[in-house]
Amino acid sequence: MAVTLNVNGSTHEVDADPATPLLYALRDNLGLNGAKYGCGLGQCGSCTVMVDGEPVFSCVTPILMVEGRAVTTVEGLGTIEEPGPMQSAFIEAQAAQCGFCIPGMMMRAQALLQKNPAASDQEIRAALEPNLCRCGTHMRILAAVRRAGELMQAAGLPASDGRTG
Repeated sequence: MAVTLNVNGSTHEVDADPATPLLYALRDNLGLNGAKYGCGLGQCGSCTVMVDGEPVFSCVTPILMVEGRAVTTVEGLGTIEEPGPMQSAFIEAQAAQCGFCIPGMMMRAQALLQKNPAASDQEIRAALEPNLCRCGTHMRILAAVRRAGELMQAAGLPASDGRTG
């Protein structure tokens, strides 16, 4: 059965069982490998993407649940040649060590900053709490999210959407 997905502003027909986790469709069908498989149980956050601007664990979200909704992955935040504010801030802060958790962290932070680009450290920590990082770059991640908020404000990005809609 084909399921229609709107990912990063483009429409895709995915020929898969409607119960297929979104993570698998993104990686296997669409070649978007930013979201990572970590636990497969929605407990680590490495698979986090945004659906209609809200962070979700794509490893436990069936594709049927997101049909007709806007899915944004880390690839939708910018490109290698032109990284978006969130990506630029993480690069600037050297927030990644192994990098496995970073796409999920970016997506959860993006969802927060789209609503509140001037989020406090306490708000950032609360928003990122569902995502785990074993490397210990937490302080750099926090600094990167603060910087991303500054960049988003300076760029005049609307609070309702980052770079994609």
